[in-house]
Amino acid sequence: MPHLYRHLQVHQIFGANTNVGKTIVSTALCRSSARDGRANRPSVFYLKPVSTGPPDEADDSHILRFAGPQRSTISSWCLFKYNEPVSPHLAAKSAGIENASPNSFDQHFVQSVSRHIAGIAKSLPLERRHSMFFCFPTSTGVHSPIPSGTTQAEAYRPLRLPTILVGDSNLGGISSTLSAYESLLLRGYDVETLLIFEENYYRNWEYLSEWFAKRNRESTVGAKTHVGVLPKPPERKVDPAEDHDVTEQYYDRLCQPESPMQEVVTHLAKAHRRRIETLESIPNRTLQHVWWPFVQHATVEGPQDVTVIDSAHGDIFDAALSPPTPTLESPAPASGTASILQPLFDGSASWWTQAVGHANTSLTLAASYASGRYGHVIFPLASHEPALQLAERLITKGPGKDWAARAFFSDNGSTGMEVALKMAIRSTKLRYQSSSPTSAKKELGVLGLKGSYHGDTIGAMDACEGGVYNAAVEWYKGRGFWFDVPTVGFKGGGVVVSGEWRLSGASLSPDGRGWSEDFASIQDVYDVESRLSSKLANSYRAHIQDTLEHLVEEGHLFGALVIEPLIMGAGGMLFVDPLFHRVLIDTVRSSTRLFSKDSGSSSLHLEEGCWKGLPVVYDEVFTGLYRAGCQSATSILKTNPDISVLAKILTGGLLPLSVTLASKSVYDSFLSPNKVDALLHGHSYTANPIGCAVANEALGMLETMDQNGTWQRNQDLWKEGSIEVSSSVWSIWSPIFVKDLSRLGVVENSMALGTVLAICLRDQSGGYSSNLAQRTLSQLTSSMSAENGNSAFGVHFRTLGNVAYFITSLNTSGETISTLQSRILNALDSSPS
Repeated sequence: MPHLYRHLQVHQIFGANTNVGKTIVSTALCRSSARDGRANRPSVFYLKPVSTGPPDEADDSHILRFAGPQRSTISSWCLFKYNEPVSPHLAAKSAGIENASPNSFDQHFVQSVSRHIAGIAKSLPLERRHSMFFCFPTSTGVHSPIPSGTTQAEAYRPLRLPTILVGDSNLGGISSTLSAYESLLLRGYDVETLLIFEENYYRNWEYLSEWFAKRNRESTVGAKTHVGVLPKPPERKVDPAEDHDVTEQYYDRLCQPESPMQEVVTHLAKAHRRRIETLESIPNRTLQHVWWPFVQHATVEGPQDVTVIDSAHGDIFDAALSPPTPTLESPAPASGTASILQPLFDGSASWWTQAVGHANTSLTLAASYASGRYGHVIFPLASHEPALQLAERLITKGPGKDWAARAFFSDNGSTGMEVALKMAIRSTKLRYQSSSPTSAKKELGVLGLKGSYHGDTIGAMDACEGGVYNAAVEWYKGRGFWFDVPTVGFKGGGVVVSGEWRLSGASLSPDGRGWSEDFASIQDVYDVESRLSSKLANSYRAHIQDTLEHLVEEGHLFGALVIEPLIMGAGGMLFVDPLFHRVLIDTVRSSTRLFSKDSGSSSLHLEEGCWKGLPVVYDEVFTGLYRAGCQSATSILKTNPDISVLAKILTGGLLPLSVTLASKSVYDSFLSPNKVDALLHGHSYTANPIGCAVANEALGMLETMDQNGTWQRNQDLWKEGSIEVSSSVWSIWSPIFVKDLSRLGVVENSMALGTVLAICLRDQSGGYSSNLAQRTLSQLTSSMSAENGNSAFGVHFRTLGNVAYFITSLNTSGETISTLQSRILNALDSSPS
């Protein structure tokens, strides 16, 4: 839906208020821009998306009436017309149009405008560089509603067109103009020009000229705003003929070559060229100065490998492509009429952070309010409302409900895990210190699962088995033991739990390399409590207990059990059998004597509510807060952690923030008369008020979606007859689609939970170094032409070796999901087996 062309300028006109002269400005812009147009061929295009009132008073009629000598070069349209001279949302109701689904109408509305722009661009010749202009004025003020009731500033945001703001020269106009400007700025619009009529009583133009000149000097946020002061229009005459003549003379003076309006047209043309030049310069500048994470720069071939993201909205990146630049010597290909910017679906949810879409206005306003109220303030021995509200929310009704007592703030998931490890290991050491001074001096490791990933700080890396993320770091020292991982997924259309190691009591897998067990439905797998007495549970229990006893006999000491519940993300999007997680936790907690073996006592006296065996840490940085379809894994595992870490979705994907939740017994471990026994960890931006305010807003939005049935249809599709299962799981992705994927010859298995879809491709030399998934699905990046003439989005995605994964927001539309599913299936179906 983005629009940026080499041969066509597209501008949107907003008014700071009603009756500020948008129609006059639009007419003058069209006349001034058309001066260089080719005779008898339209070079200026005017669109009024919505018009209310009598047709003969509509803006598009006025434009053509006063087009002057340039009439043959100006075309004018209106897409939605209502005869009632009231606000569009009221006019639509008067016309008998009810919007049962405002979101659906908004999408139709903006797509109609978008198709119109794209159609004009496609029809224009490329042999010359025309100074073409597309006037796109809006009704009344920036927050006046469109027919659905959505405000204009919101409705037009997916287009994010360069903006002309017509200022208010009337009483109170300074305030209304600056308020309109800031409203547009908050939504990411570039206000390239402010036009205001000269009025010598209020002299708003004088103040605003100085205000914008100062802001242009001092700020780098948004576009530099050119201010054009226009002569005041003539008073309307009673006699229609006289009024026409006076108005025509005014337009003629206003559009002279040296007039302020011509300066505006020149400025807009320069801004248009500068925007394109800046976008085209970004790839080379990036390659010269930026060091990307998780990228081998030696394999980057050139600027074509850089995805330039001009802006983002909802699930979509507006990304600049790199086609050959057309020249007079080298005629442009047919695609030269296409927009330089193309829509790309954010297929990784921007590294798993997005929850409600990019540039969400509610989150933006929450951040702006907290920024204006606090900025940042120090936190130790201090408090502020956003942090306290967030802590109380997470503990009393969020993932910490019924078990957590304290919330510790940090800046990202990896740091949050560092804090969790310090909490857990210190708690274990203090508990066993009193009975065994010898063991207290030994290093405590962690228990976890193979393929774990807890972040890239040194301590978090050491809490994982050596692999591609950590083993290459010279400081890495794996501190612990990691169990093999049993996984769940669809294979050949059926649900299978399997492991790639020999498990006593379990059935051999068809390939003989491990074991597997078939299930009737995915709900049966995630009904953990009903499986606790199963044969597989007993096999897990015996395997874990035997392994732990052997490790302790060898002299290993452990300080924590650390797991990524439900899905192990960076390890390859592994959907771990939840029964294994539950049995592992239960076995560790029932092994108090085993972990305190050096004390010589048969047991330790523990107060009610204290952790037993080892403190259990849930790393829910990725899966928490509905990413996997539930607020926390506790609702599926039916057991609480002692420590839990939340990040990513915590702020809806807008800002970095992490919270480590801890039980009372863990917190009490740090209480002492000595300051050095405190949890000496923190950073300067601890409990940043802006991040906390955004988190509160994001959590409120997620809770509303959970309660108002946003996901009900998806949940019903995944029930598969198991309606009574209290731990039912679901996904935004269709279960039929996920099963169909698993039947493809190139697919080893597929699985989905919540917003996460993972597809493991068959690859003899699979693993992180494989590029099979990226190569197989490469066609997804290209935009496809939809049947209705719209330009469908391409897909920006990342892979983990031979595993392709796709993650949506929690409010991604069903239509978008259907499009994604079709494209993924087609790409894999056309791939050689």
